[in-house]
Amino acid sequence: MTLWTAAVLTALAAAAFHLAVRRGFRIPDRPETGSPADHALPHRTVLIPTARGRRLAGWHIPPHGDGPAPHVVVMHGWGANAGDMLPLAVPLHRAGYGVLLVAARNHGRSDRDGVSSMPLFAEDLAHAHCWVEGRPEALPGRTALLGHSVGAAAAILAAARLCRTPAVAALASFRHPETVTRRFLELRGIPYRPLGWLVCRHVERVIGHRFDRIAPTTTAAELRCPVLLLHGAADTTTPPADSAAIAAAVPPGLATVAVIPGVGHDTLDGLDAVTRAVLDFLAIHHPPTGDTPCPNPYAAVPST
Repeated sequence: MTLWTAAVLTALAAAAFHLAVRRGFRIPDRPETGSPADHALPHRTVLIPTARGRRLAGWHIPPHGDGPAPHVVVMHGWGANAGDMLPLAVPLHRAGYGVLLVAARNHGRSDRDGVSSMPLFAEDLAHAHCWVEGRPEALPGRTALLGHSVGAAAAILAAARLCRTPAVAALASFRHPETVTRRFLELRGIPYRPLGWLVCRHVERVIGHRFDRIAPTTTAAELRCPVLLLHGAADTTTPPADSAAIAAAVPPGLATVAVIPGVGHDTLDGLDAVTRAVLDFLAIHHPPTGDTPCPNPYAAVPST
């Protein structure tokens, strides 16, 4: 075999491996169903600019009354969309918050843009947070983040590194991308050594981030705001131990852990219990009034 032939075969094998990984992690093309109008919520459809001219599609649900109020930006999980998070918008709005439901790039009605990843979700949350902060209906510095699954891990990353927020609610977050990828592959009969390890290293190259740098157990240590880590006790996709591991990395006094009995990875299946836990947390750390929560450790951190 000549060197040229070997190079061609290596390139073909690498291309086939890349295609297989892309197919294995492809995002289901699920259209959004429903809208805030189905829940009698006032709203307007928004398009939020991001990098490279791409836009995020979402719904802005303004708060009650005429004056500005605290807001919550809500992000879905992998393969989901803004419509899937509508059940949470209803109690948040009733409690007095303005709400922005947004779809990450490559999801729902948002623009397509390369390869999806948890850091891309975090970037989209930061863009959405910035958009809300510029709205006349919002109180500057009073926009919390709430995410589910990949969106939860992204909310922790965004709060730690990309935007200033008074509180984060992370529903069913994984502890580390390597761990959740390993579970995903094992369920499909793919051993971690050597194939799973190679897949993880390839994904790192494709998304441009080392897993150890973006893992919630890493970024949680950089938080300067309170965080709710909520999990379903019956979650087998990302078990409750993941929230406990993240909580152990959070600076002292900032983590609240809630485990909901009988609920799996789709925490909205336990909507009533989840809503109570989220609203109880926000009432303390991000109240739906113009009052600044006390203490607010994040307010003392200089901008970076």
